[in-house]
Amino acid sequence: MALRNYVLVCGGSGCESSHSDQIYQALVEECKAQGISDSVQVIKTGCFGFCAQGPIVKILPEDAFYVNVKPSDAKELVSEHLVKGREVKRLLYDKSQSSHVGSEDIQFYQKQFRIVLRNCGFIDPENIEEYIARDGYKALEKVLFDMTPEDVINEMKISGLRGRGGAGFPTWMKWNFSKAAVGDVKYVVCNADEGDPGAYMDRSTIEGDPHSVLEAMTICGHTIGAHQGYIYIRAEYPLAVHRLEVAMEQSHKYGLLGKDILGSGFDFDIEIRLGAGAFVCGEETALLQSIMGKRGMPQPRPPFPATKGLWGKPTVINNVETWANVPVIITKGGEWFSKIGTEDSHGTKVFALTGKIANSGLVEVPMGTTLRDIIFDIGGGIPDGKKFKGVQTGGPSGGVITAEHLDAGIDFGTLQKLGSIMGSGGMIVMNEDDCMVDVAKFYLNFSIDESCGKCAPCRIGGRSLYNLMEKITNGAGTMEDLDTIKQIGEAMRRGSLCALGQTTPNPVLSTMATFADEYKEHIVDKKCRAGKCKKLITYEIISEKCIGCNACSRHCPVGAITGGVREKHVINPAVCIRCGACRQSCKFGAIIVK
Repeated sequence: MALRNYVLVCGGSGCESSHSDQIYQALVEECKAQGISDSVQVIKTGCFGFCAQGPIVKILPEDAFYVNVKPSDAKELVSEHLVKGREVKRLLYDKSQSSHVGSEDIQFYQKQFRIVLRNCGFIDPENIEEYIARDGYKALEKVLFDMTPEDVINEMKISGLRGRGGAGFPTWMKWNFSKAAVGDVKYVVCNADEGDPGAYMDRSTIEGDPHSVLEAMTICGHTIGAHQGYIYIRAEYPLAVHRLEVAMEQSHKYGLLGKDILGSGFDFDIEIRLGAGAFVCGEETALLQSIMGKRGMPQPRPPFPATKGLWGKPTVINNVETWANVPVIITKGGEWFSKIGTEDSHGTKVFALTGKIANSGLVEVPMGTTLRDIIFDIGGGIPDGKKFKGVQTGGPSGGVITAEHLDAGIDFGTLQKLGSIMGSGGMIVMNEDDCMVDVAKFYLNFSIDESCGKCAPCRIGGRSLYNLMEKITNGAGTMEDLDTIKQIGEAMRRGSLCALGQTTPNPVLSTMATFADEYKEHIVDKKCRAGKCKKLITYEIISEKCIGCNACSRHCPVGAITGGVREKHVINPAVCIRCGACRQSCKFGAIIVK
């Protein structure tokens, strides 16, 4: 019997944490129970990107887009949609009775252009044949039989692809350095050690399309003369690791990895190296140290890994997103890729859009797309009627961009001019309830925790900065402290060994420049307008609004609230620990922050 329907179930980490694996199994069992297994194929895919609406189930060919699905919904989806041909309106993203809205019509996807995420949500990542059906390994075949290594380098140069790990170094140039380096032994490395707070682009790419990375690394190996590759990935990403292992096993079976690939005489193999979750191992020299079994600590450069990397041999290192672009560039041509994006930054960029945003998820847009398009059109804006305050790009190494720059086109050069960086692609949105001093302190705390401690500017400077920020948020700061922060920050930028230390001051210096008034309030007025810095706020009960319901006193963990039933309540500031439990429990808005 011919297949009538394909049922795509999101199998990314986010949806799996919401039991999408149970949804998949329930759908398979229901199809079998209702006698339609021969005409329906249920497929577990990678991430659809629209994480705010997960778990997601998509049914083809109708292109019905079901959101927030539960395992208990499987029976109804099968009996109604797959058996009777009637969509289950209550589960559709668009519940309109008047017209059908397919996934391509959903606003979240309309301004996206998917190159890196081209297969995520479309194929079973554990089935190599589905990857091949979507032009998978076509680029490798072309490189092995129709192109010289020089042709590949030239195509990469024409494309203008720059590294997506943060620095934006031209990919072709890195490959060419290693190709030209003298030596019989060379290596290819994939940096999958994604550790920025709120970032999950690389992990999701591997979970949804692992073969794209394997194919790209093999292409690079043939181009530079390497026969061994390593994928360095965090052990805390078990699903991504599993799918890599399955993909590698299948690639070997199909003659696409290992000895004599496709009968070309070229040998190339890949091994997985598990990282222990050290953020500093995202830095390329620290990563290489870890692969070699040493402590992950940055090394002085030059020499650069391209000429002296793993075990002193020429080594190309790119991150997952960079690798995922390569097969498409080879297949469609560098010129095609170069026409996407801006003059300075070609192609697309994947962002993990999180924070105070309606539509959190993975977003892939052409370089040059404005922040306004990403945050308000794709992301759906700020929920609960709150005002947009800023967006942190580049993770703990980046900076905050404010509302006045919402119409700036996002690319490497523009972000640098705005005092931030592209980074790996984390994008955390903040609203009016966020304290920018507290936000900067959070990122600073993360960076000093992740410092390897090798160089004094990072080890001592980071802790000194944090102590000054703690002083300010505790109400003991002075305006002179701001000058000291700038001096330490500049010293760290100039003196730190690696990018972690060099960029650690960025969130603090960025917010000091764009939110100077908030720093002044913390220091001079001893106030935190957002109510985040506990030692700068007090809770007060408005007697006119208090009805004496006792809800606040019942929820106070330290007994700081006095007053009987139907009596006006009072908070003792000397006892109050400023946890906010009273304010959350009050249904009458009687408790305010001062």
